[in-house]
Formats: sequence, structure tokens, C-alpha cells
Amino acid sequence: MFKKTATTLALAAAIGSSQSAMADVVDNSFYPYKDGAPSFPGLEVGMTINASNADQFKDALDPATYEQLKNGWWEMQVAETTSFDLYPAYVEATRSGMGKVSLGDELGQINGFVAGRPFPEEPSADDPRAGEKLAWNYKYGYNWGDSAAIYPFYWKYRDLESGKVERTLKYNFHFLNYKHRVQHDPVPEFADNPSDLFRAIYVQVLEPFDVKNTQLLIHRSSDDQTADNTWLYLGFQRRVRRLSSGQITDAFLGADIMIEDFEGYNGRISDMNWTYKGTKNIMLPFFNHNDLELATDLVESDGYQFVDFGGKGGCFPKITWQLRKVYVLESDPIDENHPISKRVHYVDAQTFTLPRTLIYDRKGDLWKSWLIGQAHPDHHLEKNKGTGVSIDDAFSMLDIQAGHCTTGQFKGQVDPELNQVKLFTVQNMRAKGR
Repeated sequence: MFKKTATTLALAAAIGSSQSAMADVVDNSFYPYKDGAPSFPGLEVGMTINASNADQFKDALDPATYEQLKNGWWEMQVAETTSFDLYPAYVEATRSGMGKVSLGDELGQINGFVAGRPFPEEPSADDPRAGEKLAWNYKYGYNWGDSAAIYPFYWKYRDLESGKVERTLKYNFHFLNYKHRVQHDPVPEFADNPSDLFRAIYVQVLEPFDVKNTQLLIHRSSDDQTADNTWLYLGFQRRVRRLSSGQITDAFLGADIMIEDFEGYNGRISDMNWTYKGTKNIMLPFFNHNDLELATDLVESDGYQFVDFGGKGGCFPKITWQLRKVYVLESDPIDENHPISKRVHYVDAQTFTLPRTLIYDRKGDLWKSWLIGQAHPDHHLEKNKGTGVSIDDAFSMLDIQAGHCTTGQFKGQVDPELNQVKLFTVQNMRAKGR
């Protein structure tokens, strides 16, 4: 009897130890700053990084940001590293799925995933599929939560040398997850989903008149190996047409952005090879929107003010930056005809957003510098408080080779009422176009 009791106690202790280790993995993934913020020699909160001291902080900057600062194109304001806690139900879904999720035999296959972060474990250089796991964490990340809208969204096309604003477009963007939901009803998924969609994106142009009512609709299947369905409605043609897969890498409405660039990367896992290149602490564009000196030229009727821009060409958002834990993730296209050779994503380890991405042309030269500023939801619109969504709040896509940029100013709203299912249909595109 003693032996049986001892064996039972040993087994219970082993299970308890395993459960504790798994809890630590999840906590470390979602709360990387619980034991303190990262540091870098000489870097202090409140200081400015510019041409005079960029060399000192080169190892805390991505290569494009370093070059821009070194060349005096803009100056970086250093802020305190703060925790962007994701929604608690998303964290708990990760705990529930811990140890149950695995990669399939082929790129783009995943097994056992329900909700949350599929692979919360620290990536390892010894794991040949570590990059692929990071890509899945981004795909099923909490960027915009279950349902949100950028309502409205201004894009400005700018000349880098002269600073001239050549064109301003006003949009509404809408995002809806059909599956793997954790916050807004229905949870965990919509019962009526005959196409087995994971996510949909709907875009409508509001201004100017020549492109008004241009609309874009993207349906992303739950099966990553199934091609996206993408439709475009052109107001002047008054018809919906389906886009081929190759057209998502064309410039969208003359901007420096392709559809595949949306949110940092808007494509399938199976479209790219993914390589984990290491973990480091670098400066990323994270800030409190309400603490910034904001723009005064685009004030909304409710008093909301957008992020302002300055620096060379007006291509750089006037925001603060934080030293944050980052996973460096490289993606290179499977398709040999793709217009780029690779992207290098600087993945924020806490939120799994893609605040910085460097895009290289087919010759391997740096082509574009992609920045998406992240605002804390508790220091933004009242409706965003407590949502746990890292709010995309401003962007800059800088085409270094062309000397041009496209900038974006967001009014991000985590509001399911703005994202009714009927919006995400071809029928809606036709109705809006009449």
C-alpha cells in the first residue's frame, strides 16, 4: 500500500510540475515585462535619438530606422516600455489549448487549434519550423480582436523630397473573424458559415469622387491552403470583379502599398517560407494616443484627433517609441514571380503585431520601410478601453527607391455594431455601388 501511495504522490507531483511549467510558458508569452522592462546601454526614457547619437543605439534599431535617423530624416522620442495586455479570454484560450496544437506535415497545415495563441512557447533556433509557428501566432493573433473597424481611415500620398501631399483618400475598413472568437458573441464561431471562413476584410472608399465607392472584399478560408477569394468593385465600372492571386501584389489604388501588405502581412502562411532569425530588444512604435500632440487638420465631429506626421516629406508619424522584445521573422515567397525577394518582420513578442517590416526587391535590395504604430487601447477612444486590442493607429509605407511614401491615419474602433455580417458579402458591394 505504501508503494502505491508513493507512486500516486509522485505522479501527482509530476502532473503539478508539468501544469506549473505550462502556466509559466503562457505567462512569459503574454507578460514579458512582468519582471521589469528591457534596457539598453545609455538609453533613457524621455531622450531623443537623432543623427547625433544614432550610432550609439544602432543595435537597438532595425536597419532602415537606423539609416533614416542617421540621415536626419526624423527624430525618435523614447518612451517607457509598457505592457499591452491582451484580452483575458484570449490568454485563457491559449492556456486551454496549450500542448494540443501542432503543425501538419505540410506548410499551411495546423492541427488541434481552437482559439488563442497557437504556439506560446519561446521559439528555438534548433527548431526548423520555429518561423512557421511564429507566423501562425501572427495569423491567429488578437490584432483588431474578433471584430473592429477603422472608421474612418485617411491615406495620403506624399513626395519624400518636397513633402507635397499629392492625393488624399478617405476609407472605411472593416474586419470580422468568423472563427476562433473569444470576446464578442457568437463565441467561439458563427454557426452559419457555409464557406468555412476564418476571416473577412471589407474596404470602402468614401473620397475623392473619382474613386468613391471603390470596394474591396477578402474572404480567407479556415483552410490556409485554400486560396483567398478577393473581389473588387470599381465605381466607374459599376461592377464586381474577382481578383486573381497575382493582383494582390499590385499597388492598391496607386499607393505604395499592395493588398498583401495590409496589417503587416495579409496573405496565407502557405504563400511564404518562414524563418526565425532570433530574438532581440529593439525600438518599436508603441504609444498612448491620448498623450500625443495630435493633428488638427482632420478633427472628427466627436472631437477625435488623428496622429500627426512630420519629418522628411511628412512621412513619419509624430509618436513615441518603446524598447520591446522582438522576434525577427523572415518570409520569402513560394511564387518565383512574386515582386519581392523577402520581408523581414519585427514581431512584437507580447502582441504578435507587425509594427515594423522591411521589404526587399527581387535583387535583394531594401525597397520599402513599413511602419504601423500601435496605440494602447486604454489610452484611446472610450469604447476601446478594456478590449485588449493593440490599436493600429498610424502607418507609413516608405518606398525608399522611389522617394515616395503613403501615410495612414486611423480612427480604430473595436465595435461589433460597425461590422454586421452582411457587410462582408458580394451582394453588399453591389448594393453600395448603386
